[in-house]
Amino acid sequence: MTKEIKKVKDDLITEIDKRIADKIIEKTNADLLKKLIEQAGTINEAIMVAELGTTYKRTGFHFDKRLEKMTDTIKYFKKNEKLSFAQDKNALTHKLIIGDNYDALLNLLIEYRGNIDVIYIDPPYGKDSMGEFAQMNYENAITRDNLLSMLYPRLVLARQLLSDNGVIFCSIDDRNQPYLKCLFDEIFEEKNFLNNFIWINNLKGRQILSGGAVKTYESILLYAKNDNAMNNFIGEIEFLKKEMPLFYKNADYDVLKDDKGSFVIKNELYNTNSAFNEETRKNLVFNIHHNANTGEVKFSGVDDKKTFSGFVKIEPHKNNDGRHKWHAWRWSKEKILNETDDLFFDDNKVYTKIRELGKTNIKDIITDSTNGNNELQTIFDTNLFSYPKPVKLLKFLISLLDNQNAVVLDFFAGSGTTGQAVLELNKQDGGKRHFILATANEITDTTPNGIVNDVTSKRLKRVMTGECYDGTKDFKWNEKNKPLGDNLDVYDIATVAPYSDEPFTQIDETLYGQDKFGVNEKIKWVCENFEGTQKTLEDK
Repeated sequence: MTKEIKKVKDDLITEIDKRIADKIIEKTNADLLKKLIEQAGTINEAIMVAELGTTYKRTGFHFDKRLEKMTDTIKYFKKNEKLSFAQDKNALTHKLIIGDNYDALLNLLIEYRGNIDVIYIDPPYGKDSMGEFAQMNYENAITRDNLLSMLYPRLVLARQLLSDNGVIFCSIDDRNQPYLKCLFDEIFEEKNFLNNFIWINNLKGRQILSGGAVKTYESILLYAKNDNAMNNFIGEIEFLKKEMPLFYKNADYDVLKDDKGSFVIKNELYNTNSAFNEETRKNLVFNIHHNANTGEVKFSGVDDKKTFSGFVKIEPHKNNDGRHKWHAWRWSKEKILNETDDLFFDDNKVYTKIRELGKTNIKDIITDSTNGNNELQTIFDTNLFSYPKPVKLLKFLISLLDNQNAVVLDFFAGSGTTGQAVLELNKQDGGKRHFILATANEITDTTPNGIVNDVTSKRLKRVMTGECYDGTKDFKWNEKNKPLGDNLDVYDIATVAPYSDEPFTQIDETLYGQDKFGVNEKIKWVCENFEGTQKTLEDK
């Protein structure tokens, strides 16, 4: 028995013991389940036994289960050199995994068991929305039974990947939310349910025509790994008392940070009322000179041609009332000098920082006016993916965990929004979050080479480096943004025949966070972590 399958079995048996204590399963039935799990030959078989033996007495919840297709081939990570890139050896390296996310999760257990801090998933929940994958596994129909059957084993593995203080978010539509909540209650336990965010998006493209009133919202379920995680959120980092970013208060302002704390940028320093001008407020009309390196500020008259080396000159706004030339500033020179750290300088403009963000409970209704389609079109200049989630929505969710070193996993990665959100958050607050994305390379009419080749990898390459794989840089995103940096390792999920020497020669341990092994160490490591690499005397 490999080390990984033993850990999975132990976890499944622990969950069954909890159900005995909660009077969900009779002890005699549970004993049989545990015996069958112990005798399972693979992780997949063990999860199947647990799934088939779960009756959901607590909720009266039932669905017809479809099981993962069995295979005796070994699945492992193989680096995709064509899509991987490194631009700074000292920067962070993120991961993109191409293939069935079930195989991706099994392989991630080897390195990341108990080390993932945030999981976000946006699973497919409509018929035919998984295309070829559904056809291979679920007879091309993501019905409710198939959706729940597909998610069950993946959530079991996801729970084992989460750290003790980890959380998982799941976006889901209104029709399927009640059923998914029951499934999450069974796997993560109802006591670890933290919130059901209602994401309101009034954009026409997101409206769901379901008969009756038009739906303009979706749900985002939030669960903690366990009691310890829940207590930690409420206690140490005051999870339920974090600042609510103002761009979800019917506005579009990013929350920034400096040495004094959080702030947003809303208004420029000048007085918008033309009545305050060089005639009525002569002492408030002057040029501001700012040194971005030192933070120093100097002044000159508006008609003075004086410049200062290393300083950017910021003139007051022009007045268009026909009588006066300049708008006055709202602050005097003395106030500017005394409170420079409450000003935000951007090129030839200066803004006041708003710091009163209000530390109130997180709102369970999120109103977001941003458009994921428009964001993606600035990167590709065309619509290649239907209804991607907005980057700001993912930034908000990830930022709820007060951990700037978090490992963030999305195993329904789609267009790669979660990856971009992590990169932007790091740029914004200096964090060192890592992202791991996994997605099938689905072929559609708009992605003839597969979604990973045509969208996901290209999106990440463009926002991280400022150019595509072919060196082109002429996309709109570059006009208003600077490359987000970092490196990307891309892995394919490859297969190798069992019971031969191929697993020991083909599997690269360095892709799993290991240093290169000697021959004997390599054999032992592969046998401990990959099912079906060998048969024991008892198996024969």
